[in-house]
Amino acid sequence: MQAPQIEQMIASGLPGAEVEVKGDDGVHFEAVVVSEAFRGKSILEQHRMVYATLGDNVENAAIHALALKTRVPTAA
Repeated sequence: MQAPQIEQMIASGLPGAEVEVKGDDGVHFEAVVVSEAFRGKSILEQHRMVYATLGDNVENAAIHALALKTRVPTAA
């Protein structure tokens, strides 16, 4: 799996989210996800929301490791 595929999966599952995924070895990735959908949610709940967009790809090891940072957008 490649970073752009993961970005697309997360963006599709969390419409309106800003998503950036990095990783060049095909199994270890870093993601930053900013979404209004996270407002009022704990970090654990936010991470679960992101993992839900990836389906079985984590369980079947298509994604071996995902370092995840999530946050709510700041007011401009």
